[in-house]
Amino acid sequence: MQTPTPRIASLLPAGTEIVAALGAEHLLVGISHECDYPPSVAHIPRLTGSPIDSSRSSAAIDAQVRSLHASGGTVITVDGTALRHARPDLILTQGLCEVCAVVEGDVRTLAQVLSPAPSVLPLTARNLPGIFTDIETIGAALGREAEAGALNASLEQRLRALSARAPRPAPRVMVVEWLEPLYLAGHWVPEMVAWAGGNDVGAAPGDHSHPRRWQEAATLAPDMIVVALCGFGLERAVAEWKQFLTGGSAEAAIARGLDAPVWALDGNAYTSRPGPRAVDGAELIQRALLGSGTPGLRRLG
Repeated sequence: MQTPTPRIASLLPAGTEIVAALGAEHLLVGISHECDYPPSVAHIPRLTGSPIDSSRSSAAIDAQVRSLHASGGTVITVDGTALRHARPDLILTQGLCEVCAVVEGDVRTLAQVLSPAPSVLPLTARNLPGIFTDIETIGAALGREAEAGALNASLEQRLRALSARAPRPAPRVMVVEWLEPLYLAGHWVPEMVAWAGGNDVGAAPGDHSHPRRWQEAATLAPDMIVVALCGFGLERAVAEWKQFLTGGSAEAAIARGLDAPVWALDGNAYTSRPGPRAVDGAELIQRALLGSGTPGLRRLG
């Protein structure tokens, strides 16, 4: 019996990217306001929004998020009317980060009032194996197990190729995912660094991100710093880093004093999302380790 082709609402960018990578983009009937890849999804109705003004500085955005949390507000909201009109059979969501996407519990509450009620599939990746598992899980839900297996095999082959040409000994790498306050990237990023040939000294695989001080970061003695800001592209990362360094704070003074090359990376595309492009991100990190720039990556100092 042929598996039915469900109407899919993806409420997070990683879900949208996985669906597209499995050749099922045509099944998407709604996506999040942050979904921007592949570019061909641009016409699909948006089902989420946010009161956060992302054009403001990282410090101002952090203050907005904290204020929302203190008042019981929601960082990511779902347009219930748009969701109802989309008539999804399957909703992809997550339970990892309420700043990055709608959390699972909120989505289940919304799904229960739809008729018929759609299935809710939360993505649970906190490390690279978890990303491969999410790909398999979505593949099974869409009746595309073979495509999911082929995609994972290709991604794993690329990671092995990275490891084979990795620099030795492994340089000490610190990945900055937010500047004010400082957060060092956790979850799948330390594994990306390891496959690229580096030793992530700021976090362990699967770690949640926590605020840090630059004094503490300096004691990590990184050989290379990667600025891959969560939700921001390459140009925004470059601008934020330059603005931070020119500030008069003691934290900026410590950062200026670190004796390590700094590379900016498109974090929105390659480190923030637990999807197939995490492997692209690992490849870019290795390019930085080897000292060669490429689109999506830029040497800052």
